[in-house]
Amino acid sequence: MSVKFKVEDLLEAGVHFGHQTHRWHPKMQPFIFTSKKNIHIIDLYKTEKRLQEALDFVETLKKKGGNVLYVGTKRQAAPIIEEYATMAKMPYVNKRWPGGLLTNFKTLGQRIEYFRKLEEESKKPEFSGLTKKERLMLERKLARGKELFAGVLQMTKVPEAVFVIDIIKEKIAVLEARRLGIPVIAIVDTNTNPDLITYPIPANDDALSSIGLITKLITEAISPKGKPSAVDVTKKVKSEPKKEAKPKKAAKAAE
Repeated sequence: MSVKFKVEDLLEAGVHFGHQTHRWHPKMQPFIFTSKKNIHIIDLYKTEKRLQEALDFVETLKKKGGNVLYVGTKRQAAPIIEEYATMAKMPYVNKRWPGGLLTNFKTLGQRIEYFRKLEEESKKPEFSGLTKKERLMLERKLARGKELFAGVLQMTKVPEAVFVIDIIKEKIAVLEARRLGIPVIAIVDTNTNPDLITYPIPANDDALSSIGLITKLITEAISPKGKPSAVDVTKKVKSEPKKEAKPKKAAKAAE
């Protein structure tokens, strides 16, 4: 166990703030500590246990040479996913999930290979010798390819695990991974079904600080020798609950 964190770190990052009590999934009951002002408060000691299990799994997987695909397309998650996946040298999807990326990788892999070669061609001296029209066509193809496959251009095989932010938003990615028996590590908020996930991490999946802290820890488990400290989003954004919650009162309830 090389990745270390404290329950206090989770509290400070606002990991404990769930959704409104009427927006909950009954199967999240074991992970809910209490409710305050109609907001569910997640039991951080349960989060600590599940997060550590996920980190241990990732560390073991990485030692075996396995890859983890980072997935997070919601606005607040997208830049965090790109930053940390790049640090970990892992593939990522942070714009739109390409349907069939996992279940039909044989076909999509060919398209990814095409765009990868196209990108390599654009860097060669011969590119400058093309006509204006030819360059424009090539640049348009590259832009289309980057829009779809920017984070997976170097992915040559189906990953050994998938790390997901918001399993409702990324339900297709989760479904594809489950269909292939690929382990899924994911943040599960109080409105989700944790039974769908191999390694569920009960946590706030909306706050930048919560998403940032958990993604940072997952990345440290993948790259223990080069821990991501340069881009620590948890320090950029203070603990922030969902809009419905009042930070001070909710924090006291979680203590």
